[in-house]
Amino acid sequence: MRAIRATAAGGPDVLELTELPDPEPAADEVLVRVAAAGVNFIDTYRRSGAYRMPFPHVVGSEGAGEVVAIGDDVTEIAVGDRVAWSSAPGSYAELVTVRESKALLVPEGVPDQVGAALPLQGLTAHYLVTSTFPVQAGHDVLVHAAAGGVGLLLTQLATQRGARVIATVGGADKERLARQAGATEVIRYRELDDLSRDLPAEVRALTGGAGVHAVFDSVGKDTFDASLASLHRRGTLVLFGASSGPVPPVDPQRLNAAGSVFLTRPTLDDHVATRDELTWRARELFDAVRAGELDVRIGATFPLADAADAHRALESRSTTGKVLLLP
Repeated sequence: MRAIRATAAGGPDVLELTELPDPEPAADEVLVRVAAAGVNFIDTYRRSGAYRMPFPHVVGSEGAGEVVAIGDDVTEIAVGDRVAWSSAPGSYAELVTVRESKALLVPEGVPDQVGAALPLQGLTAHYLVTSTFPVQAGHDVLVHAAAGGVGLLLTQLATQRGARVIATVGGADKERLARQAGATEVIRYRELDDLSRDLPAEVRALTGGAGVHAVFDSVGKDTFDASLASLHRRGTLVLFGASSGPVPPVDPQRLNAAGSVFLTRPTLDDHVATRDELTWRARELFDAVRAGELDVRIGATFPLADAADAHRALESRSTTGKVLLLP
C-alpha cells in the first residue's frame, strides 16, 4: 500500500510518500480501505516533534472507508460496512487497521468524505458544548477560529442550544462562513491594532460590559490573554488547542483577578472513554447531518501524495472547514 511517513521531526518537507506492506488486522481490529483521511493540527504537532513520536511513523489518526477484513474477535462490524474513526494511528494510507471499539458505523445518507471529516472535530465540538461547558439558552460564548473545522461545527451546536455566538475570524470570507453557521457577531481579529486589548474591549461592548460566559479557544498563545480578559465573572476559558503555539505557564492568581474564572484544558480521549459515550456522541452528530441540521464543510481536499501541501495549508491558517487527503 501507499502511505505518508514523517521521516524525522520537522516541517512539512519531512513527509514522504512510501510503499509499505499491507497491514493485517489483529483479533480486535478491522482492516479498512481508506476513502478519505482527516488532516488535523495534532498531525502537525506529531510531525514537528511538539508531541513525542517515534520516527519514522505513518501520519494521521482519522478517516473513513470500507471494511475489507476483520479480526477473529470482531462481532459488531462486517466486511463491506462503512466506518469512520478518530484514533487509528497511520491513517494517511490506502489501508489502515482500526480497533473495533474505536470504529463508528457510518449510516446511509452520510457520504464518505463527511464521515471522514466528522469524527475528530465533530466529537470535539460535541463534548465542548455538552460536557466541558454545557451551553444553554441565554449564554454568550466566544468562539475563536470560527471558520475552521471545529469552529464551524461548534458555532452551529452552540447556536442550536440557544447561545449567542461571538466569533473571531481572519477576514471577510471567513466572516461569511461563521455567520452562515449561526454566529450573531463576528470580530475580524486581523483588523485589531492590539489583540489583547482590543478584542476584550469589543467583546465587552457587545455584552453590555459583562463579558462572555465561555470562551472556546483553539488558537492558544496568540489569543489566551484576550480570551481571559473577555470572560464574564465566574466564566470559563476552554483551551482545547494551540494552533499559534503553546500557552506559557499561567499564574493561578490571574484567574482570581479575572473574576474568579475557570480554566480547563480538555482532550477528546477523556470524553469518549467508553464505547457507550463514543457512540452516543457520534450518533447525535450523524443524526444531525442526516436531518440537515448540521453542515459539515469540506474546505479542501488533497491527493495523498500531496500531504505536505495539506499541512502547509492547515498551518498557514488559510483553510476553512475540514481538510482531507484522498488516497
